[in-house]
Amino acid sequence: MKAYKLIIFDWDGTLMDSAHKIITCMQQAAISCELPVPSASAVAHIIGISLQPAIAQLFNVTDEKVVDRLVEAYKHHYLSVDTTPCPLFDGVQPMLGQLATHTQLAVATGKARRGLERAWKGTDTAKYFDHSICADESESKPSPAMLRTLLERTGLSAQDAVMVGDTSYDMQMAQALGMDRVAVSYGVHTPELLQQFTPSALVDDISELADFLCAGYR
Repeated sequence: MKAYKLIIFDWDGTLMDSAHKIITCMQQAAISCELPVPSASAVAHIIGISLQPAIAQLFNVTDEKVVDRLVEAYKHHYLSVDTTPCPLFDGVQPMLGQLATHTQLAVATGKARRGLERAWKGTDTAKYFDHSICADESESKPSPAMLRTLLERTGLSAQDAVMVGDTSYDMQMAQALGMDRVAVSYGVHTPELLQQFTPSALVDDISELADFLCAGYR
């Protein structure tokens, strides 16, 4: 097993169990804007992309005013209506604590910076991460721009790092750089879709993920 110098995590669906809230709030946004309500599976498929392009794709709209209205409705439901905090998946805190003693950790997320900072504060996890890049600071996934930026900041090569995520977008951006990638099956994209991007491993829970990532430091 490799002792990676940098482990990059996606956030939603990989470390945080947030898919249900995202889906519900997106459906409520559609109702508020008097648009057809997308299915849960359709919303799940766009989780991971930056919010504006995700909404444009989900609702098949090109009118920026409509997209902006949906964005604001979604944010309203996510922040002001459904105020229940999303939990981390079981075992995430111990895994991050263990890994942080051996290597650098980073986040590459479709969340905006404010959203990631809010999630960090609510889960007391900012202390584990050396670097992060958010949707409002880079091109949206599946562009590899986020990963390129993290490599530039750390002075590392793609061969020194691994991307961990639950979507095909995470796998695509790592594959584009020749970076190792670990797919998690408990998020929003199916194992069959994730396997198309030849991940180094496909794991079914946090315990298995921790075992895989920590193996190189034993």
